[in-house]
Amino acid sequence: MSNSSRLQLFIILAIIAIFVPSISAVEYIVGDESGWTVNFDYQAWATGKEFHVGDKLIFKYPQGVHNVFKVDGGGFRQCTAPAGAEPLSSGNDTITLATPGRKWYICGVAQHCEVGKQKLFITVIGKVLSPASSPSPSQPQPPPPSQNQPSGASTVTSAASGFGLMFLISTSVLGLL
Repeated sequence: MSNSSRLQLFIILAIIAIFVPSISAVEYIVGDESGWTVNFDYQAWATGKEFHVGDKLIFKYPQGVHNVFKVDGGGFRQCTAPAGAEPLSSGNDTITLATPGRKWYICGVAQHCEVGKQKLFITVIGKVLSPASSPSPSQPQPPPPSQNQPSGASTVTSAASGFGLMFLISTSVLGLL
């Protein structure tokens, strides 16, 4: 392979390594194989996960048995949906995390939230800032209710994490490093 071809390949791989992690999104099935149900510790499930803008939450449950409401911190603590809000109720509901900050979700069926603890609180992290960018001031928000959070929460790995390794291996094999 000529030096010109190696250089072109290096540039292409460098571009991929830089941009792909910033555009990749992770899809989280809420509750993993248990899905969206009662008597499941969703705070333990969320522990250790990093939710980023662009990621998706997928709520899976039997249609007609549960639903999903996006609420604020007060609605989360009191297990109340906003007046007039329409729940997601397909049994396979996807929510794209569009903005950074705290997000709260509850089931509005019967007492699934109050008694069955069918509610989820997460914090969404914004996009990675470039060195020239400065972070915007964060707004104070009410803390989530305290809950026991056992260790052992499952993890999700982004496909983008392998691109950096692919870049290093490719450039080493091609003799560019």
